[in-house]
Amino acid sequence: MGERLVVVGGVAGGASAAAKAKRENPDLEVVVYERSGWVSYGACGLPYVLSGEIPRLEKLVARTPEEFRKQGVEIHAHHEVVDVDPELRTLTVFDHKEGRTFQDRYDHLVLATGARPLIPPIPGTEQRGVYTLRSMEDGEALLRALEGAKRAAILGAGYIGLEVAEAFRKRGLEVTLLELKDRPLPHWDGEVGSLLKEELERHGVEVWTGVRVKALRGQGRVEAVETSEGVVPVDLVLLATGIKPNTLLAQAMGVALGPTGAIATDEGMRTNLEGVYAAGDVAESFHRVLKRPYWLPLGDVANKQGRTAGSVIAGKEARFAGVVGTAIFKAFGLAVATTGLSLEAALEEGFQARKVFIQSRDGAHYYPGSQPLWVELVHEEGTGRLLGGAVVARGHGALRIDALAALLHRGGTVEDLLALDLAYAPPYSPVWDPLLIAAQQAR
Repeated sequence: MGERLVVVGGVAGGASAAAKAKRENPDLEVVVYERSGWVSYGACGLPYVLSGEIPRLEKLVARTPEEFRKQGVEIHAHHEVVDVDPELRTLTVFDHKEGRTFQDRYDHLVLATGARPLIPPIPGTEQRGVYTLRSMEDGEALLRALEGAKRAAILGAGYIGLEVAEAFRKRGLEVTLLELKDRPLPHWDGEVGSLLKEELERHGVEVWTGVRVKALRGQGRVEAVETSEGVVPVDLVLLATGIKPNTLLAQAMGVALGPTGAIATDEGMRTNLEGVYAAGDVAESFHRVLKRPYWLPLGDVANKQGRTAGSVIAGKEARFAGVVGTAIFKAFGLAVATTGLSLEAALEEGFQARKVFIQSRDGAHYYPGSQPLWVELVHEEGTGRLLGGAVVARGHGALRIDALAALLHRGGTVEDLLALDLAYAPPYSPVWDPLLIAAQQAR
């Protein structure tokens, strides 16, 4: 028998690890067990299926089980790994379709069990009409619910809450967005939150900030959300109050977690157990600005971690270089991109930090159709080291964030940013790029 790789979880991290390991070492036997009915899909696309911009869920699938089989990777959907014995390198698998349990063995094991939604401790969340959005099954359930719905409340104004608010409005629903903190996108500084709130309200989303949700009322089916500021009548509620790493299996088999509560790994995605790796939303990353473990449950990170694990298992040199926390999302006409630390986070972490926030444009002032664009830079006093930044734009101008992310990866400073030779032409930038204007002010 050849060496056998078993992957637990077949979405971004798991599918990437399986495919990469098989490509790099075709002699490996590779098996993937996925608890749900879907594998290898882009969960980040779910809000756009809900909005109708993407016509159906199947479009989000990157590779079907048949395509994996052609590559020599065996995919088993509706199969849940319920127990692992790391001493014997055996696992117990429950086949949900057949209702039977069986044993398997591994030489290498990748834990890619993802994350699960955090259900807030408020009465009434168990009723019909209350949803989360994490998996394809969640997407299917919400699509069905949208057919008769007229009014929706969304609890939480992070990425998912904001993207789904737009999707629900595009479907013609009345939408109320409820956030405990004083602004949408509460992990970032207030100016960005204000721009977002204005944009959401312009598109008919009711934004309630600084509100505490007390209960979801209804008789087995949700009818209203009771808050500290009043009652919101609803047909459906989306809980978008965060997620946590799905580490139950890992903990049961003795895999060590890190300070974030996700699985601790080295740069090759190895855990503390011989032959056991972790990738995706269940695994930690290393934050290059904070210089410590960090949890960043995003699809691109999961893919990179999976590829790294697959390469290492196949005997190739590979390392996952860590993250700086870069993210971008769309809220109606605004693209909002952030990287590194907000000023609030930097001060909390003990940095002597300052910020500048400027408004510029995404093209020359005389070029027709040029739009406002905002830049925030967070930097360390004295050294000028960049700690973070945000770019808010109407359109692709927000991708300027990638220049800031690249500098953060290299420990760059405000001076380094000023020295960059950035692209200029009137349709795309003023003669002084907004990043450079912000850097001049920071200096």
